[in-house]
Amino acid sequence: MSRIWAGTDCGKTHHHCLVMDSEGGTLLSRRVANDEPELLQLLGDVLDLADGRAVTWALDMTGGEPALLIALLVNHGQELLYIPGVMVNRASDGYRGQGKTDARDARVIADQARMRRDLQPIRPDDDAIVELRLLTERRVDLVAERTRTINRLRSLLTSMFPALERALDLGTSGALLLLTGYQTPAAIRRTGQRRLTTWLRTRRVRGAEALAAKAVGAAERQHTAVTGETAIAAMVLTFTREVIALNDKISEADKRIEGRFREHELAEVIQSLPGIGTVLGAEFLVAVGGDLEAFPSPDRLAAFAGVTPAPRDSGKVSGNLHRPQRYHRRLQRVFYTSALVSIQRDPNSRRFYDRKRAEGKRHVQAVLALARRRVNVLWALIRDRRCYQVAPPVTHAA
Repeated sequence: MSRIWAGTDCGKTHHHCLVMDSEGGTLLSRRVANDEPELLQLLGDVLDLADGRAVTWALDMTGGEPALLIALLVNHGQELLYIPGVMVNRASDGYRGQGKTDARDARVIADQARMRRDLQPIRPDDDAIVELRLLTERRVDLVAERTRTINRLRSLLTSMFPALERALDLGTSGALLLLTGYQTPAAIRRTGQRRLTTWLRTRRVRGAEALAAKAVGAAERQHTAVTGETAIAAMVLTFTREVIALNDKISEADKRIEGRFREHELAEVIQSLPGIGTVLGAEFLVAVGGDLEAFPSPDRLAAFAGVTPAPRDSGKVSGNLHRPQRYHRRLQRVFYTSALVSIQRDPNSRRFYDRKRAEGKRHVQAVLALARRRVNVLWALIRDRRCYQVAPPVTHAA
């Protein structure tokens, strides 16, 4: 069937669409506002140009700014393909001209969609996946902000009270509660270990006596007040309260993710694989779009997750394997992190990891090999709609 291709360079307020025929000729090139009437007018004009030919739309984004355009195209039964922005940038070097414009990018997108056969289709997500995406992205932002705040807090403590910074684990709630009441060496020495232990116990801090001993021991090693100690102590208190507030927000996000994740039909199957909890399971569903329809084999899923090494041979050099250039980084994190956890919790994973280490592989290589193996397992579990068992079920020949 004859076909035309509509490449769209997506933007925040406007998109640029270029329509190309099978010979590479330009049929239409237009900048349209990201507004429903203008987008519907563009869709009608492209369908008029098609004149009975099939239309394939190619976009460099799968959500966010072009969400309205994608929804309109899906509602009108149009075929959509996704071409990553990195691919567009690299392909642009092979086209005439050196400038970068939206029209040029739209031409590259349309032409690549016309020539390539390895582009992923864009499928609309259901409400559950959209909600999980919003919740997991929010959680990622909160965790990143907490990490930045803790780093600032550590820097301030080091400049004022380095012994206490070394003694405390700021990833624990007890250390943070201690800093809400005491920040300077003099304040901790005046309180003493017994009263400090009592103060921590009244706030239900685990290991209150050991924590108080660490704090008092650090205070005994520093009897000099640094310049600006009062201002630094006030800032330490501010950052500590921010970290505690971020911890509360992350806990709330985790509860919402867990509630939404458990409502999905695949939640029980996914979570049965050791190492995958509700957060990693939700990130997995978001990455694959809620099902494995786009991944007909575990090899496709492993390549998408970046746990399959890509060959980089040249000349007489062969067998040279490297990390692939294109993969879903958050999905790779799901499989890598869950593989790390499964080594401690699943005897099958532990045996596989030990075997790879015995073969001479480094720790990271062995974990990646385990992650690749777990892709096969999870893909099969989802295909068969059954939960993971440490001892695989016995199969009988017909």
